[in-house]
Amino acid sequence: MPKIRTHRATAKRVKVSANGKVSHRHQFSGCGHILSKKTRKRKRNFRRDQPVFAGDLRRFAAQIPYLL
Repeated sequence: MPKIRTHRATAKRVKVSANGKVSHRHQFSGCGHILSKKTRKRKRNFRRDQPVFAGDLRRFAAQIPYLL
């Protein structure tokens, strides 16, 4: 039986905590342009990691079998 390949792009973008929670960067984490109309709070929250939703976690399970 061959080993399951890990999807490398997903593995680089996803982090698993010690408790087993999966998190990823916010969608607009670059936050690189048109910053004047965005509030300080909004730009600050872009820097934080965001938990992966349960529906997406099922899709990630096939891509990163050894991280979960």
